[in-house]
Amino acid sequence: MTKTLTVLMALAALAPAAWSQDRIYRCGNEYTNNASQARERGCKLVEGGNVTVVQGTRPSSAAASHQGGGATTAAPAASPSNAPRVDANDQRARDSDARAILEAELRKAEARLAELSKEYNNGEPQRTALELRNPQVYIERTAELKAAVARAESDVAGIKRELARLPGGAGR
Repeated sequence: MTKTLTVLMALAALAPAAWSQDRIYRCGNEYTNNASQARERGCKLVEGGNVTVVQGTRPSSAAASHQGGGATTAAPAASPSNAPRVDANDQRARDSDARAILEAELRKAEARLAELSKEYNNGEPQRTALELRNPQVYIERTAELKAAVARAESDVAGIKRELARLPGGAGR
């Protein structure tokens, strides 16, 4: 009985050591408990509490090949191997449809810009009867028109950029 009690007391004394955590080192965004590896890489000891590290997913083989010695570069987005292939003629038709849609949107945006620019009248829109009696309303409407003109110009510029990105032409 005393022998069993002695063994249990020895196990109880060793249990906290078994449960305690090894020294943890931080190497950039990675953690290790290998002291020699930490010394080689110049890692810093993590102190002040327990560290829980959840292992993330590994990058795909294509992305891993771009991660060579140190600097990580983003791999261009590649289609999955099971992605359906599109015939070249179908792709040209899609590009043509996209161009037609964007050109129609550009015409609408340019018409809206022309309408707003005309109403804005270089910062001096036509005053209404209410605005003649209340100058603050005129100032607010002028500011709103100026913002609307800026948004319309931005819309036109954005659509032109999208057109320029499409294959088969430099846009308008």
